[in-house]
Amino acid sequence: MRVADFDFDLPAELIAQFPPETRGASRLLHVDAGGACHDRLFADLPALLRPDDLLVLNDTRVIKARLFGQKDSGGKVELLVERVTGEHEALAFIRASHAPKPGSRILLADGSALDVMARQDDLTQLRFSAPVLNVLDKLGRLPLPPYIEHAPTADDEARYQTVYADAPGAVAAPTAGLHFDEAMLARLAAHGVRTARVTLHVGAGTFQPVRVDAIADHTMHSERYTIPPSAVDAVVDTHARGGRVVAVGTTSLRALEAASQGGELVAGSDETDIFITPGYRFRTVDALITNFHLPKSTLLMLVSAFAGLDAIRAAYAHAIRERYRFFSYGDAMFLERQP
Repeated sequence: MRVADFDFDLPAELIAQFPPETRGASRLLHVDAGGACHDRLFADLPALLRPDDLLVLNDTRVIKARLFGQKDSGGKVELLVERVTGEHEALAFIRASHAPKPGSRILLADGSALDVMARQDDLTQLRFSAPVLNVLDKLGRLPLPPYIEHAPTADDEARYQTVYADAPGAVAAPTAGLHFDEAMLARLAAHGVRTARVTLHVGAGTFQPVRVDAIADHTMHSERYTIPPSAVDAVVDTHARGGRVVAVGTTSLRALEAASQGGELVAGSDETDIFITPGYRFRTVDALITNFHLPKSTLLMLVSAFAGLDAIRAAYAHAIRERYRFFSYGDAMFLERQP
């Protein structure tokens, strides 16, 4: 397949620049297993879920991954940490007039320095003099997606984070989870829907454009994930009861499917560069809650694999006609897996 197969025209005014006034006050487009579209509100979610269904949440926490500094020569540098690889080390995208060379240093606002260690494709390995997460918490800025045009505010720091965020390490939010508040989670629990948690630290690579024509030629950035034994037990029990495993977001789905490549879901931590495109056979996930994704993106390819390419094309055309809000702060979809 070609990347052009996943393109669509989106009016700029449909890109949500701010979250809704209250968490969960979004619309929800339900695409059933036959591809039919049903306009709902996110508040209607309990009606789409059944007792014994299992919601799988990604509990990663977004870190303040954007840093600013200068090279030894005085040139300005902007860093976007893509992945924390150790207590004092990270991989980052660097924007500068001339990329700093291995062996050089980058000076930060508080006078501390980063050592430039090596290049890894389009990423640079950096060593921090203090723990990475401490430096980012002190000096970093929230890495809002490139299509959100305002500078991050205190409101963004609260709303670009799920209410169940726990494990720091993501540089982009698992945005389907942004719709949930404690009241919705309580309603679902009262309805008999159970929850399990996994962790996948979303990397900045999720926003990187696909620069090839044939999707088979695209290489994904790796992301770190953890599947606890309790999540495996919950998935096995859910399927044994006849319930559905409902991934909250493409990140939860990628973690579950990456850990299911042997045929059954296994617990543990690993790195994944899983690239899910039409033709992929899903092993664990039965339904998906997700936001609307960018044209020509790997995430649009994933949802097309899950719900069917024709169904997703029709659903996105419907969403544009009906003026749904798109991307991270936008509205949600509930997708049933194509048989």
